[in-house]
Amino acid sequence: MTLALERTLLLDPRLIEGTVAAICRAAGSGEREAALIAENLVEADLRGHGSHGVGMIPAYIAAAREERLVLGQELRVIRDGDAFVLCEAGRGAGQVMARDALALAVERARRHGSCVIGLRDSFHVGRIGHWAEQCAAAGLVSVHFVNVPNAAVVAPFGGTQARLGTNPFAAGFPRPGSDPVIVDFATSRWAFGKVRVAWHQGEAVPPGTLLDADGRPTTDPATLFATPPGVLLPFGEHKGFGLALACELLAGALLGGRTQDGTAGGAILNSMLSLVLSPEVLGTGPAFAASLEALAEWVRSADEGGRVRLPGEPEGATRARRLRDGIPIDPVTWAEIQAAADSVGLEAGQVDAALVRPAGRG
Repeated sequence: MTLALERTLLLDPRLIEGTVAAICRAAGSGEREAALIAENLVEADLRGHGSHGVGMIPAYIAAAREERLVLGQELRVIRDGDAFVLCEAGRGAGQVMARDALALAVERARRHGSCVIGLRDSFHVGRIGHWAEQCAAAGLVSVHFVNVPNAAVVAPFGGTQARLGTNPFAAGFPRPGSDPVIVDFATSRWAFGKVRVAWHQGEAVPPGTLLDADGRPTTDPATLFATPPGVLLPFGEHKGFGLALACELLAGALLGGRTQDGTAGGAILNSMLSLVLSPEVLGTGPAFAASLEALAEWVRSADEGGRVRLPGEPEGATRARRLRDGIPIDPVTWAEIQAAADSVGLEAGQVDAALVRPAGRG
């Protein structure tokens, strides 16, 4: 059943998390896997990143059906150097693969002061900031380099044809008694999923984000999904391109995972290289915490009107608001989620129960 809706909807966070978990179970996930996928996707929506939210579930279900996503996969450690660990995901659900890999890294960093962990060839690991938050919750600093080799959608600086993925970077810094500082961004001007969201909502993207198939600048998000498709541009010109290339080499090539070569299939693959460090074991814990707070105060003093916010603070404010008011979603994406649920035999009433109410014009 598909609701004929023309307005943006609001979803109850708790109910949509249960719905997504039910869809995953119906597709073949066990309880833990379904719960972790649902939690991760809903958390992305709560923090304002619909590109990595519940709108991804139709792609997950399609990938599972075609065995590009291997449900029920377990993380496999293939090289263990104690403070360096290399893990193989075998296209398992990224929300499980990344969580388990970072849990291992947290344990090793607490013991040794640091851990370098590689996760190769996982299915989509979701919002990278989620893994920085996992480390920060354990009192650890972390840095994450990720590649996206499933489809080239980003042109290198100076080029007009796609050669790289959106290859994200993230870093997390714990703050005792406060929310952590979380730096998390794609190396393209916009993440691929954000362009998808804009397309579904009928909105333009900022100038400098896209080129059409002929290499001309455009603000039409549909261009990226046309035949032939347009391309995303790197952020910061040569700087974003350089960081994207570094992510490809560190997360993909160095770990022995897949890299961009022009022959990628349809699976949403990620490899991730993470550095996890313990200020306490390194003996810098109190000094680090004090320096972070002093730096935060100094940075904020650049504007007395409160417009300067630390990385992660806008997401925190969005999360509080959406927990209270609901998660907005466009009707096109909602129809796709309903279709995905229907394809695995889930009753329409279970899906529609997550709706709160229409939320104004979409």
